[in-house]
Amino acid sequence: MNRKNRILIVVTNAGEYEKVGYRTGLWLGELTHFWDVAEEAGFALDIASPSGGYVPIDPESLMAQETAHMIGIETAVQKRYQDRAFMDQLRDTRKVSEVDPSDYDAIYLTGGHGVMFDFTDEGLAKQVAEFFEAGKIVSAVCHGPGGLLNVKLSSGGYLLKGRKATGFSWREEELAKRADAVPFNLEEEMKKRGAEYTKAMLPYAAHVIEDGRLITGQNPKSARGVGEAVVKQLRKP
Repeated sequence: MNRKNRILIVVTNAGEYEKVGYRTGLWLGELTHFWDVAEEAGFALDIASPSGGYVPIDPESLMAQETAHMIGIETAVQKRYQDRAFMDQLRDTRKVSEVDPSDYDAIYLTGGHGVMFDFTDEGLAKQVAEFFEAGKIVSAVCHGPGGLLNVKLSSGGYLLKGRKATGFSWREEELAKRADAVPFNLEEEMKKRGAEYTKAMLPYAAHVIEDGRLITGQNPKSARGVGEAVVKQLRKP
C-alpha cells in the first residue's frame, strides 16, 4: 500500500444526552492520547465529524485535568487543552462523508458519550467500510466502536461479524451512572453484530484488542494503547 503517513480522526458533534439534561461530547483524552502517540511517530492527523463544524467537549473529561492544574501538575491532556491552535481544530471540523479515504492510511473513532447519538451516521458507516475494504486500518476506542455497529462490507455482512473487538462495557456504563441515559448497550449491540467481544477483568482497566486491521480499545485508559497499536501496524513494511 502506498503510505500517506496521515490518519483521519473522527469526533462527535453531539453535546447532550437526548433523554436527560446532562452535557456530553468528545472525551478529550481519547483524542489527545492517540494524537500524542501518532504525532510523535511522524504521522499527520486530520479531524472530521458526522455533521462537520463545532465539536463539544464532555465537561467530565476535563474535571481531572483541572484538579491536577490546581495543584500544579500539568497533564498531557491539560497541555493540549491549553494549546489554542490545537483546540481551534475543534471549532469547525470537516464533514466525514466528504473526506476522501484514499488520502489516509487509517481511521480512528474517538469516544465520549456524544458519539452514541451521531456515530450511527450512514455517511460514517460508508467511510469506515471504504477504509477497511481498501486495506486500511480501522480503529476505535471506548464508545467509538458504536460507529462500527452499522458498518457493512460489500459482502453484505457486518464488519464486526466474527472479529475480536472491545468497547465500553455495560458494567462501566453502570459505574458511570449513565445506564439510564444512553440510547443503547454498546457491549450487547457489538455482540449482536457478531463481534467476539472481550473486556478487561476490572472495569476501567486498559484493554486493547487487535484483529488484523481492526483495532479497538475498551475505555479512556485504552486510547494510548490503540494509538501505539495503529502506529506499530503502519510501520510494518
